[in-house]
Amino acid sequence: MGSDPDLLNFVLLKFEGGVVRSWNATDAPSLARHANDRAIWRNLKDRFPNPYTLADAEGFITHCQNEDPESAFAIVVDDEAVGAIGFEHRGDIWRRSVELGYWLAQPYWGRGMTTGAVRAVTDWAFDTWQLNRVWAGVFAWNPASARVLEKAGYAVEGRLKQ
Repeated sequence: MGSDPDLLNFVLLKFEGGVVRSWNATDAPSLARHANDRAIWRNLKDRFPNPYTLADAEGFITHCQNEDPESAFAIVVDDEAVGAIGFEHRGDIWRRSVELGYWLAQPYWGRGMTTGAVRAVTDWAFDTWQLNRVWAGVFAWNPASARVLEKAGYAVEGRLKQ
């Protein structure tokens, strides 16, 4: 493939309406635009920047390009990065388990795209890594995200209070 970092570690998973692929530097403006949305960041971990700037996007993409194994990807619709999906590896006794995280820009909600992306990357993770478990957490105020997981084949194991 040559030495172009934008072409390294390219993963392409197709789902109805889009693809999941590696991040590249040209995704930064789209990532910053779509991630800088309260409806997105309020449903993610506290470490997700708010406001989400172009510098945040560039830093995140650089981090993803240097990750080994690659585990954070762009959700792409019509050649534009409109979301993110990936896994957090914990190691030690959790080495055969990964946490799934994802978000999709508001204009694409309700179309089944997130469910398609979740199915695609979950299958890819089990095929690529020696895993026993992929899990995800959802805030109680976000039943749509819980529904995405259920439609993708995930099962509710419990509810954490407070």
